[in-house]
Amino acid sequence: MSKHLKITGLSVAALMVPAPLLAQEATGLPAEHTVFILNSLLFLVGGFLVFWMAAGFAMLEAGLVRSKNVTMQLTKNVALFSLASIFYYLIGYNLMYPLGNWSIGSDETGGYLGILFAPALLEAVGIAPEAADDLSYASTGSDFFFQLMFCAATASIVSGALAERIKLWPFLIFTVILTSIIYPIQASWKWGGGFLDTQWGFLDFAGSTVVHSVGGWAALAGAILLGARTGKYKNGQVVPMLGSNMPLATLGTFILWLGWFGFNGGSQLAMGSVGDVADVSRIFANTNTAAAGGAITALLLTQIIYGKVDLTMVLNGALAGLVSITAEPLTPSLGVATLIGGVGGVIVVFGVPFLDRLKIDDVVGAIPVHLFAGIWGTIAVLLTNGDATFMGQIGPIIIVGVFVFAVSFAIWMILKATMGIRVGEEAEINGLDGSELGMEAYPEFTA
Repeated sequence: MSKHLKITGLSVAALMVPAPLLAQEATGLPAEHTVFILNSLLFLVGGFLVFWMAAGFAMLEAGLVRSKNVTMQLTKNVALFSLASIFYYLIGYNLMYPLGNWSIGSDETGGYLGILFAPALLEAVGIAPEAADDLSYASTGSDFFFQLMFCAATASIVSGALAERIKLWPFLIFTVILTSIIYPIQASWKWGGGFLDTQWGFLDFAGSTVVHSVGGWAALAGAILLGARTGKYKNGQVVPMLGSNMPLATLGTFILWLGWFGFNGGSQLAMGSVGDVADVSRIFANTNTAAAGGAITALLLTQIIYGKVDLTMVLNGALAGLVSITAEPLTPSLGVATLIGGVGGVIVVFGVPFLDRLKIDDVVGAIPVHLFAGIWGTIAVLLTNGDATFMGQIGPIIIVGVFVFAVSFAIWMILKATMGIRVGEEAEINGLDGSELGMEAYPEFTA
């Protein structure tokens, strides 16, 4: 079912009343009004939780890069979220939902071209119930706000992987294209009533593929063209480049963990019935235990393999567990959800050195966490959801992957040929904070 078009038919029962009453009897509102209000509330609460993930990405990346590059990461994260907010409004939202949110153009006269530059429109101020588009769904404002947060999260994934050597402005230009065109087009194939949903029966509840793998494919294309950091690979050896602030990275992980409850729970897209609220609760519990499974698995594996626990692997293990459960956080039991997340932890522990063997430099481990674990999570839907089919999951993974990687690679190539995407060696060695921004995050310690 389309993420955007899902509707509910029941109102939530009144609470703490002496006799069983219908919601409209308790509140004085018709049933459909109550559904509209509660669904909109879920979108708004889920949306600001996902917004908080922007802080999580910023803190995680600031902690995992070296001190001389912290200000650059913070700048990129504030800028990418702001750009996503503007360009998803101007282009992306209506491009993502071409069947239901057109501001100009029509199926007969415009198609995608007719809505390419059609900005999102909200309801009128103080709108009357009879003027709402669909009282069985939610307000357009809450839907736009919620969907925007997913779009911005996709761009955040790219930021960390390409850290410490990419120029600011080419990255921001890519962010504009990713959030206004690349992400919305492929998301429309599933959540906008497109062919992956209607013809393939693709199941991706909250975006293991639509969000996380997309960010991972875009990051992979950029990392290949950008090249590794100076000195990262020498004489066949991987030279460790330790992050500047492990407390900050840990804080970022917990913030992301918290935001994921909105990410997955809000993707139920409905809170207008007892069943919906129970399902949201189940999603929260499964999301949490998958993260725990990923963290503990990474903790145990690094102890076994390296003889010591690696905190960065544990943090990324938790995030990989979260990505893994995102495609289907509703149908698993708590035990199965833990195992699905645990496999995500395994993927991170082996995925990071795998990329190093290929000399693909991913500073924060974003590609194993979001791309590799995103693919696994999408396949894992087959374990617990009887409506999923093997080809219905594998085919869309390939289709989305080829589209995003090819378009991203082409854009990175154009940027590289026209304005360059990498800073000079001297600027990289001195740090991007000074060379690109002229402002250090820790001047007392790095002067």
